[in-house]
Amino acid sequence: MSAGGVDISFAKNNPKIHAILWSGYPGEEGGQAIADIIFGKYNPGGRLPVTWYQADYVDKLPLTSMQLRPDDSNGYPGRTYKFFDGPTVFPFGYGLSYTKFNYTLKAATNRQPIKLTKFQHCRDLPYKNGTFKPSCPAIAIDDLKCPKKFKLAVEVKNVGNRDGDEVVLVYSQPPVGIVGTHIKNLIAFQKVFVAAGTSKTIQFAINTCQGLGIVDSSGNALLPSGAHTIIVGDGVIVFPIQLTYR
Repeated sequence: MSAGGVDISFAKNNPKIHAILWSGYPGEEGGQAIADIIFGKYNPGGRLPVTWYQADYVDKLPLTSMQLRPDDSNGYPGRTYKFFDGPTVFPFGYGLSYTKFNYTLKAATNRQPIKLTKFQHCRDLPYKNGTFKPSCPAIAIDDLKCPKKFKLAVEVKNVGNRDGDEVVLVYSQPPVGIVGTHIKNLIAFQKVFVAAGTSKTIQFAINTCQGLGIVDSSGNALLPSGAHTIIVGDGVIVFPIQLTYR
């Protein structure tokens, strides 16, 4: 029980400990809920809402540093799953279940062309040397009406012998080479109940600007062109969306 992440590597790495239950601050009925999970009456389907850092993370930056992005000039690492790519005790979105789920991509949008008006102008973005930079790197989201959505359908199959809930997480990654942007960004999720031995297909329709947009180091909300990557779950499904301006 804890308010947030704690370095419990001693327990995670102990071969005699096969599972760890984090209940946060469970409240009045917490004891009953914990007992139901431990004795198998209830099959949990939760996922961690925060990153659990290793203990030495606190020595890598001062508490007065509030930014999420890494500070290379001072050697400070980034914060949260969006900007920190170092080792963790448990990553954001991690979770266990008494059953197992398999994902299958049933349908997806792979191309997203956007026609610009004469009032919408290209914005520049810094790219790493040696990476491809589109002729129109980005458009300010405030200049777009953003009516378009991209879609995907995911089949979730319960291949275990227990009924259970699964939380399907969908992330986006910006085009390769953009300097200073996030590693990935959670853009949608759905919780679905799937009985043992059965499957369900869930649908996502995600606004293009909300799903593929970035915020640059100056605080501008931009929609980059190029090959974005959609990741479902822990990378069990990965596919590109090519966004172009014309």
